[in-house]
Amino acid sequence: MHEERLADRAYAGIVELINTDDLQIGDRLPSETRLAEMFGMSRTVVREALVRLASDGFTEARRGAGSFVKRRPSERLGSHMPMQNLAATMGSYEVRLVLEAEAARLAAQRRSAEQLLVIERAMDALRSALQASGPAHVEDMVLHRAIFEATANPIFVSSFDHMHDEIDRILRAGVDISRSRPPAAINAMIEEHELVVDAIRAQDGDAAALAMRWHLWQGRKRLMP
Repeated sequence: MHEERLADRAYAGIVELINTDDLQIGDRLPSETRLAEMFGMSRTVVREALVRLASDGFTEARRGAGSFVKRRPSERLGSHMPMQNLAATMGSYEVRLVLEAEAARLAAQRRSAEQLLVIERAMDALRSALQASGPAHVEDMVLHRAIFEATANPIFVSSFDHMHDEIDRILRAGVDISRSRPPAAINAMIEEHELVVDAIRAQDGDAAALAMRWHLWQGRKRLMP
């Protein structure tokens, strides 16, 4: 098996360990050596998984002390995706941070009046869906895709469509998890999208890219308590 796939398995195994052993924020994980023994993998593979977990905000490494739990995945996350897919799901954010931020920048610079109207209507639909009690992932997807279409570059659109299934799972989970929290969580989602649309309306590419990047960072955090 490819080492990258082994690292995904180790990543999922450590997350499962955090959940099943009820490790709390600040608790120390087993050593790299112990984790390697538990998973039947090399320390190199376990170390790669720990680096990615730290990058995704689940753990933190302390020099000379090991790795510690920094955040726990939301208990509702497992209803939207198998935990063995969590590494790929979190990894997709790295791609989206690059791709969607630049798409927002180009959309702000290139959008036509007609494309802006499509984006604004999609924002209105998303706002209404988020303020209602039902799912809102379809409206969320429509808005994000409308921004890609406004880049006037079909390669951006095809790249977004290639990631459709992964993004759809994330959007479903994000809305569901936010609905389980105080109303401020949903209001924050609305405001994040509005910042992106406002910047595109103003044709401010830098502001649009920054707003999209902020939205995606917040979206990744929503997958955790």
